[in-house]
Amino acid sequence: MNRLTIRARLTLLYVVLFTAAGLALLAITYFLVRWQMDADPFDSKMIVTDLLKTGGDFKALRELLQAKTEESNQATLTTILTQGGIALALVLTVATGAAWVLAGRALQPLHRITATAGRIAASAGGRGLHERIALNGPKDEVKQLADTFDAMLSRLDHSFDGQRRFVANASHELRTPLALNRALVELAITRPEASADAQQLGEALLRVNERHERLIDGLLMLADSEHEVAEQTPVDLADVAEYVLEALPADGPAVTSLLDPAPVTGDPVLLERLVQNLVENAVRHNVPDGWLRVETATVDGRARLVVVNSGPVVPAYEMESIFQPFRRLGRERVGGPSRGLGLGLSIVRAIAQAHHGAVTATPRPGGGLTLTTTL
Repeated sequence: MNRLTIRARLTLLYVVLFTAAGLALLAITYFLVRWQMDADPFDSKMIVTDLLKTGGDFKALRELLQAKTEESNQATLTTILTQGGIALALVLTVATGAAWVLAGRALQPLHRITATAGRIAASAGGRGLHERIALNGPKDEVKQLADTFDAMLSRLDHSFDGQRRFVANASHELRTPLALNRALVELAITRPEASADAQQLGEALLRVNERHERLIDGLLMLADSEHEVAEQTPVDLADVAEYVLEALPADGPAVTSLLDPAPVTGDPVLLERLVQNLVENAVRHNVPDGWLRVETATVDGRARLVVVNSGPVVPAYEMESIFQPFRRLGRERVGGPSRGLGLGLSIVRAIAQAHHGAVTATPRPGGGLTLTTTL
């Protein structure tokens, strides 16, 4: 039987089950009819008694016997309908239980596939792609499905490994020449014989080099933060926000804070980067003599971080675009060494989603934004 396809096996099992149920019902019906026939209303004593009652009138006796025959047939039909119905219910109950057991055995391979897929989906960063179903059994439809799923997992695992190797190699290959350029430029402008024009050119090159370094760090951080956090530790957003605010320069906007406890479980490095990007975004996109307010709290069992700032008026239709890479206030590929890279809020959203949270932006009527992060 193991050589048959699952369709053939299910067909055969159901045929056997229906045949067994039909035979059981037929046997029960036969015994019910036989039992009713044993209660014969035409025994000899009764016929003699009926003949005496009719005074030897055979016509009256025949009518009386016909009435008793109809009464007997009616009783037989009633017995079959009532007791046969009870027997049918019992047979259906047993057949249903047997069908449930057979269906469970037939669907066991599918449960195994579902369980494996669930474990892989619950793993973080593609770390569960090494699992395989490795289903043993006949080469039926379910076996083909499991083998196809294993082949897909193998290709995905290979692709994720290649992506991780690429990120690691890109991090090294891109940072090394930038570090070398920075060292050469710093060496050139610190020489005593360096002219003022050379020093000015070197400082401009250092700023461009620094921007490229921040761009690479932002892209790598965005790539890493898009995966679900694997190792999680308790973190209080109030402590993180306090640490980030203490590092702000004194000549920045006026800062106020209301830091109530907001405990979460996650990656401390990523959460610090989330708060830092929100605060830096609020400082960078501000107005002269502006202000900044940071609040943390626990609302409905979830940690909440709110960053509000003064600043230019932001259109409501730009609220979603500011979370896209290289987009800020409707401008793509924001340029200039002193301007933002357009990656800060993209990284914030990726980190929030990796922690099963969300971040939303709301424009203030007087200018500026209210950025709310819920984890």
